[in-house]
Amino acid sequence: MIRLSGLRVLYGSFAAVDGLDLDIRGGELFGLLGPNGAGKSTTIRVLIGQRRPTAGTVTVAGHDVVREWASIKPLFGYVPDRENHFEEFTGRRNLEFFGQLYGVPKRRARDVLKMVELDEAADLPVRGYSLGMRKKLLLARALLHEPRVLYLDEPTANLDIHSAEVVHRILRERVKLGATIILTTHDMDEVEKICDRVGIVCRGKLVALDSPLTLKQAHTERKVDVIRTDGERLVVDMDTGPGRRQLADLVVAGRVASLRTREFDFHATFLKLTGQAFE
Repeated sequence: MIRLSGLRVLYGSFAAVDGLDLDIRGGELFGLLGPNGAGKSTTIRVLIGQRRPTAGTVTVAGHDVVREWASIKPLFGYVPDRENHFEEFTGRRNLEFFGQLYGVPKRRARDVLKMVELDEAADLPVRGYSLGMRKKLLLARALLHEPRVLYLDEPTANLDIHSAEVVHRILRERVKLGATIILTTHDMDEVEKICDRVGIVCRGKLVALDSPLTLKQAHTERKVDVIRTDGERLVVDMDTGPGRRQLADLVVAGRVASLRTREFDFHATFLKLTGQAFE
């Protein structure tokens, strides 16, 4: 559905994206991870037509983003990392205004407001909305014309746990209906919950590409931190037979006060993959 071949984007002499090759399948929810300045947002800007590639090609549904932009524009919705609402308009009026650009009926604004749980605030001016409400209104706007492709830049930033779950549910429902979604995030937990695949970028290059589970399994320490009932702390290596037997013996003997498996450490993994700290 989306193909980036040798994508290179320069800002002066600085390569924000440096030879990026990536294929995104139709009906896939893809997470793009990396530190600030890694090239995530620049890649999205190319996809939404805000930045022309310096080199390489980018196609969406077989259409080139430079030569065939008119064919691509109706295909996607976009949630930016910074809001751009009309403050004096109500939430409903904001959506009705943008809906006119795509020729969607006014009732569609009502439907998407309900979808993101903003129906009760539909007729309030946006200037009175909280940060989370504003973020959800951006998503509602992107969904107005039921696009085949969604680009989301930090879509759950400033959202509480419930609202983030609402967004996750909507995204998974869109994928079930055949939509293709790319989201940028710093949150590996979010990626693990909803993404089919994840790509990690560093200095404009792709350094890892796999499913969240495979990536996690490949880079998670198989060790368990144990506190015995006598207060002694142990680290048990689950990759060795003696380590597994030691833990089993402690459990059977009732000598374990608490234990904790070591979770995926994105910072440590990023350092391992790229040779630099995640900032």
